[in-house]
Amino acid sequence: MSATSLSPAAAGATAPREVPVLRGAGRIVERNVLIYRHTWYMLVAEIFEPVLYLLSVGVGIGELIRHTGNLTQGVPYASYVAPALLATAAMNGAMNETTFAMFTKLKLLRTYDSIMATPVTARHIAVGEALWAILRGTLITIGFLIVVSILRLDRSAEILLVVPGAAIIGFAFSCLGLLVVTWMRNWQDFQFIQLAMLPMFLFATTFYPLSVYPRAVALAVECLPLYQSIQLVRGPALGQVGPQLLLPLGYLLVLGSVSLWWSTQRIERTLIG
Repeated sequence: MSATSLSPAAAGATAPREVPVLRGAGRIVERNVLIYRHTWYMLVAEIFEPVLYLLSVGVGIGELIRHTGNLTQGVPYASYVAPALLATAAMNGAMNETTFAMFTKLKLLRTYDSIMATPVTARHIAVGEALWAILRGTLITIGFLIVVSILRLDRSAEILLVVPGAAIIGFAFSCLGLLVVTWMRNWQDFQFIQLAMLPMFLFATTFYPLSVYPRAVALAVECLPLYQSIQLVRGPALGQVGPQLLLPLGYLLVLGSVSLWWSTQRIERTLIG
């Protein structure tokens, strides 16, 4: 019997079933968990960087600067800086996973070539790596939040809202990282990532409020994704929960959604050719 004489039912019986997105993405997350369970200390190490900034700048320099009360609306300087460092930790935790780590798997080890031989697709890979990066960034944020609580820098019970806020930040930056890594040609190109992230960290109101800038500069700062991330978590951390959080929330959701869609197309072209 020729292949053309097969009935649609018979043909459908032999065709591979499409794996649902969340199930395929879950396989990618499961793979990463199995690998990283032996290197969990790297997760702990990533908490130390924002903690060191908090102790040196927030607590150390904050003790020397007594006239910041007007700028920080009466909030102690360390408590003002802590949420910004928390947002930065979520950003770095997610972004590093979908840039440095994924570049190795995508361009050097060619890990995804063998994965693509299974029912897992490029879309599953993109969503799965984003979910893993979100989980990783959120865990780093929780660890940093514990340190903030130990130092008694938490100002209100609403600070617990920074955990879902960190997940939103992780979503935006992990998907942005997925998109960026598809343009990377070699390790030297990662200098451009640092060239963008370091100034953003320094100028996105991490250590001082937006009011210190001239209005023209302030408008540019407000467009930075890290600034919107800081706004999303600084409000709840200081007990200021209200409609003003809708703008950064919408900004980050749109940024993450567009980046995920675009990165999926580019990853598919890279893997399939």
